[in-house]
Parts: sequence; structure tokens; C-alpha cells
Amino acid sequence: MALRGNALTNACLLIILMRVFSVRSLTCHLTEYQIGNECCPMCPPGNRVRRDCTEIISTSCLSCAEGTYMDKPNGQKQCMSCSVCGSGGLNLKIKQACMQTSDTVCEPLEGFFCTDSTSGSCTSANKHKLCKPGQYINKTGTSSSDTECSDCSTGTFSDGSVTSCQPHTQCETLKLQLIKAGTASADAECGEKSFTGIVIGAVVGAAVVLAGLAVTTILYIKKKRKKPEYQHQRRRRRRKKK
Repeated sequence: MALRGNALTNACLLIILMRVFSVRSLTCHLTEYQIGNECCPMCPPGNRVRRDCTEIISTSCLSCAEGTYMDKPNGQKQCMSCSVCGSGGLNLKIKQACMQTSDTVCEPLEGFFCTDSTSGSCTSANKHKLCKPGQYINKTGTSSSDTECSDCSTGTFSDGSVTSCQPHTQCETLKLQLIKAGTASADAECGEKSFTGIVIGAVVGAAVVLAGLAVTTILYIKKKRKKPEYQHQRRRRRRKKK
């Protein structure tokens, strides 16, 4: 009896060891998932496992509910939740809506560019840089890159919102008076020449001409007095007076 009991115990141990070994050495196909010592067929994309397979029935699958998805064959009991683009102040909008077989695809809002992405979907975005007065937009920002700014060259200006700097207005060519010189951020200011300015200019001009004539006359008289003939006439006038 003792020998029979030992043999039965050894047989049970052998069966247990065989089962453990078979579970550990079980390798399922790429289209299967392992549950205990069984390899169950995976559910297709857009579905989840409703009930695992057994020795007599296959895996039971169920379509993902609205707001969830599964993008690959799986052995999961729950579908994954769809991403929400506009949540958390991420500055994103929907590019492609979530479906049972794929997650939501997000992209930056207008005026923003993507700073981080996962699997082709943007996960974070920043606002495009604004160029300063005195700079122009050298490269316009896109959904994937920021705006690039450059400084205006001498003689040109920009308020920072244009793609090229503009040359300063030349008041003289327009027959106008320069009121304020142009800077890198602002154009030159011109104005009509005032009547008072014209009168003053005319008076100054006339004064200059008269002064020139007076100087010329004085020089002429001095030069003439130095001539011998002029000196002789003065002597004759003196004698007559005596």
C-alpha cells in the first residue's frame, strides 16, 4: 500500500510539473495572445476582447464604444480613450477626428506652431513670434516652424508686420519740407513749406544780394580813388576854392 501511495504521489507531481513546464514553454503566434495555458486569437483593430477563448470556443470580440479606439490587433479588455485636442490650453485643433481604428490627429491653431508630436499628431504648440518695430518678417511662421525676423537696413523702416522694409520718403523730391527724419521703425515726416518761411527766405536772399552789391560798390569806389586822374581832379577843386 505504501508503494502504491508513493507511486500515485509521484505521478501527480509529474503531471503538475508537466503542466507548469508546458505553460512556461508556451509560445503564441503573433496574431494570438496568451491566457493561462491557452493561445487565443486576437481581436481585430476597432475591437476589444469581450470573452477569452477556451478549449472549445474562440475569442469573443466587441466593437469599441464612441470616444474610444483600438488601432491594432489586440487581446485587451478595454479600448483606449480618444485624445482631446483642445483640452488643457494646448492651442490645438482637430485635424482628423477619432475613429474606432485610430486616435484623434491634432494640429496647431492658426498663428501657432507645433513644438512636440507623437505618431504624426501634435501634442503641444506655441504662438508665432511677433517681429519688433525696425524688423521685417524674413520667414513667415508655419504649423511646424516659428516666424523668423531680420533688422531693417539703413534708410528703410518697418513696423514689424511686413515682409520687407520700405525706403524712407524723400521730402525734397516731393518739394516738401522735412519735419522729422525717418528711423528704422518709422517713415520720415514731410510737410508743406509755409508762406512765412518763403517770405523769410526771400528777404534773406534779397539782403544777401544787396549786401553783395554794397560791398562791390565800396570796393569799386576805393579802387577808383587810388587812380592818378582822380587825385588830380581833387587838387584842381581845392585850388578853385582858394
